[in-house]
Amino acid sequence: MSAMRLDASKQYYTTSSVVIGYALCSSLLAVINKFAITNFNYPGLLTALQYLTSTLGVWILGKFGLLHHDPFTFENAKKFLPAAFVFYLAIFTNTNLLRHANVDTFIVFRSCTPLLVAVADTAFRKQPCPSKLTFLSLVIILGGAIGYVATDSGFTLRAYSWALAYLVTITTEMVYIKHMVTNLGLNTWGFVFYNNLLSLMMAPLFWIITGEYVDVFIAIGGGGGGMFRRVAFLAVSLSCVFGLLISFFGFAARKAISATAFTVTGVVNKFLTVAINVVIWDKHASPFGLMCLLLTIAGGVLYQQSVSGVTSAPVQRDSAVSKQDNKSDHDDYGDSDEEKGLSGTFSSR
Repeated sequence: MSAMRLDASKQYYTTSSVVIGYALCSSLLAVINKFAITNFNYPGLLTALQYLTSTLGVWILGKFGLLHHDPFTFENAKKFLPAAFVFYLAIFTNTNLLRHANVDTFIVFRSCTPLLVAVADTAFRKQPCPSKLTFLSLVIILGGAIGYVATDSGFTLRAYSWALAYLVTITTEMVYIKHMVTNLGLNTWGFVFYNNLLSLMMAPLFWIITGEYVDVFIAIGGGGGGMFRRVAFLAVSLSCVFGLLISFFGFAARKAISATAFTVTGVVNKFLTVAINVVIWDKHASPFGLMCLLLTIAGGVLYQQSVSGVTSAPVQRDSAVSKQDNKSDHDDYGDSDEEKGLSGTFSSR
């Protein structure tokens, strides 16, 4: 709030800092998450640590008055639980996708979500059929995805099973959030708080179902099994911190710039992620696969342009508890991506 009272030059500097912070976090997060799961091969424990970091971060920042989140109530928690469960499944499949596939595969399947969202919106939310331009963009996305999959030398049944599971769960999450969660009247930070807190509570159940707790106990009993190596600690710490930062910078950027500018920034971030992944990581697609990946992202750009007149929300006001702001924020989650990463925003993430 105080930043909004600064003079024009300082406000411009603050807005620029927020956008730069969001762009850096968003473009780096998928690569950092891949780095984390590669060096800390315990996906359930990793996501639990991320949920814990985001929950504590929101709670502490709220105590210091740096943000406002809805207080925890059992009534709201009970209503929110189904959405949190779908969210957990999306993050769970996301983590395992990054565990078994490269970042490029993750981005391709993440970029394919408009295909299923368009079908789901038309079939279940009674939205009008896509326009010709939107349909063209969806065809481009599909063509790029098919070209990428057909030439992926790292194709494995396990990796693509997780990719399909992630695509279905993230699409379900988006449609469900738009249809149900916005009716609860939670503000944006309340949404992050409930999502991460309830997901943290569910984590032990998934440890038991997947049997991961056995691997963790064996690793601890055997002297850590690489869990406590310096590189693993660094990777997990970066993943947790960036998961919280993307929440902060994502919401701050939504308030500081228009919905269109935020969408453009998100698209640019995908290209930056691809470039960073190619430069610093050897786990990436072939040149033709990268071209198909860029084609898929380009289809996403065209898709955003084709629906911008229908879905763009007005620039949000400062009232963090306004119900109208809540609805605008939730509608933006569909464009947030890996942006959401592994810890709590829609790319995020």
